Amino acid sequence: MIAGRLPLVAGACLAAAHIACIGATAVPAARDSSHDFDFAMGTWKTHSSRLLEPLTGSSGWVEMEGVTVVTPVWGGRGNLAQYEADGPGRRVQLLALRLYDPQSGQWNINFATSARGTFAVPAYGEFKNGRIDFFDQEPLSRRMILVRFSLWPVDHDTARSEQAFSADGGQTWEVNWITEYKRIQDRAVAR
Repeated sequence: MIAGRLPLVAGACLAAAHIACIGATAVPAARDSSHDFDFAMGTWKTHSSRLLEPLTGSSGWVEMEGVTVVTPVWGGRGNLAQYEADGPGRRVQLLALRLYDPQSGQWNINFATSARGTFAVPAYGEFKNGRIDFFDQEPLSRRMILVRFSLWPVDHDTARSEQAFSADGGQTWEVNWITEYKRIQDRAVAR
């Protein structure tokens, strides 16, 4: 919710590197994470809470009810999430395109809203301990901030995501968008 926009994920890129020692064999590749989003495929009922004025000390939140449909692409190495929700006086339509990079072992996420019609700056992340945190950086009120978007399964039929902003280089974070997902229908993942 930067300057009246819907959640755009941005933040610090976290790069993974494979290092080979001189005179030794190469380090084995990281595990294949290309199917880490398989849990998300299907149709979900959503309840979202959004902080209206992040990083201002505001405590005004709005609630939205909606549906998210997540469809696999490229045999599950990517997916498209379509989020639609209704809140006070407005309908929110959001696309999230998530793609796996087999070279880095990381995922990237690209958000777009129907109000803007273009993708925002991509954010990058990887799954650790059953959760993915995407990071990037973008402006808010004429200053650069870090943005973290996190997503994780709670169980087979429940998931959660949060967006948070940091104005102090990641020392502290203010959560400003929370979505609870309840599965309505499974969708098969193409392998």
